Amino acid sequence: MTSRFTLFAVMGSLSLSLTVQADWRQFRGTENSGLSAMDSTGDWSGETEIAWDSGLPGRGLACPIVVGDRVYVTASSGPRQETLHVLCFSTTDGKQLWERSFQATGRTVTHPKTSVAAPSPASDGERIFAFYSSNDLICLDLDGNLQWMRGLTYDFPNASNSLGMSSSPVVVGETVIVMVECDDQSFSAGLNVVTGETKWQIDRPRRANWTSPVIWPSDNQAQVLLQSSAGVTAVDAQTGQELWTYSEGASTIPSLVVSQNIAYVPSNGITALRPGESSSTEPEIVWQVGNLSPGTASPIVWGDKLYVISGAGVLTSASLEDGKRLWQARLKGPFSASPIIAGGKIVAVNEEGFVQVADPDKDGETVSSVELNETILGTPAVSDGAIYVRGDNHLWKILMK
Repeated sequence: MTSRFTLFAVMGSLSLSLTVQADWRQFRGTENSGLSAMDSTGDWSGETEIAWDSGLPGRGLACPIVVGDRVYVTASSGPRQETLHVLCFSTTDGKQLWERSFQATGRTVTHPKTSVAAPSPASDGERIFAFYSSNDLICLDLDGNLQWMRGLTYDFPNASNSLGMSSSPVVVGETVIVMVECDDQSFSAGLNVVTGETKWQIDRPRRANWTSPVIWPSDNQAQVLLQSSAGVTAVDAQTGQELWTYSEGASTIPSLVVSQNIAYVPSNGITALRPGESSSTEPEIVWQVGNLSPGTASPIVWGDKLYVISGAGVLTSASLEDGKRLWQARLKGPFSASPIIAGGKIVAVNEEGFVQVADPDKDGETVSSVELNETILGTPAVSDGAIYVRGDNHLWKILMK
């Protein structure tokens, strides 16, 4: 299949030594789990200190990502949000190292609450993939040199909605995967990370959807899970081949989370799914609990427990074994950002910029907090003992003391 797109030549390759364990490379971390490989197991008291803050040229819901000693974030600005920004900052002192700006090729109309820079960027450790509600996908190297750009609206002119898109891409091996789902032209596609060319493309349910693809860790076959109003579909990340489907419906806002070969899906509350033994086998429903419904924030798993924040701001802990509720704690909401785990604590940032650190060993008691006094809708990142939070106008580094 041929495809019309703008493709720029690759500018070169990088030879960098990066600490993969410290990176936070995409929405909810490198593995989409909300856990940092280094910072999720420590004994952090919960105390915080703001190390620095840096100004941003526009709004965005995209979470920051961290690669090595740099933090990357996107934004959009202009009367019609037509200017797309990618910015890079030093993790050490917050100094802006570079900024690149592009003009959107697709539709930039969104609900006033969101923005064109709603999808979070992703990285494979050598490149940054910045995706926007305008369906523009921009690939830069870590120094900001343009590698290629895809204006997907050229191929799919009706792939948009009046509220704006927000699905974040994921990178699996040599493929960057995007979900573009709306009431008209809906599709998912896998693109070559080096060239931007389409490797595969599949049709998706025609209904507005704001969830993001999630990596399914597998030794034998790299997979991603695509969640929509129809349910969940597992596809081969390299070919787009459908492997199995759960068809009992699912939420179109909070995304599922995977842990220990089980997918915890916002469906009929929360549904725990185990994949079948073969691609033709229906997944097994391990359990299904209706009163675990998350609000906007995606659920998270740590240890042997699942954590869900409801639309009313209630944090619930449930057993992974059977979904039984263990405790509940009231947080100050509302929340658009998903919680993360840092140093063994739950970090939740509400829409007013109030950062709350809850201790799961104390039934969700809030052990510390910090007021950032700015609208924050994006999920934070965590790396090397620090939490990175972006708001409407600023990016912060918060030290875990």
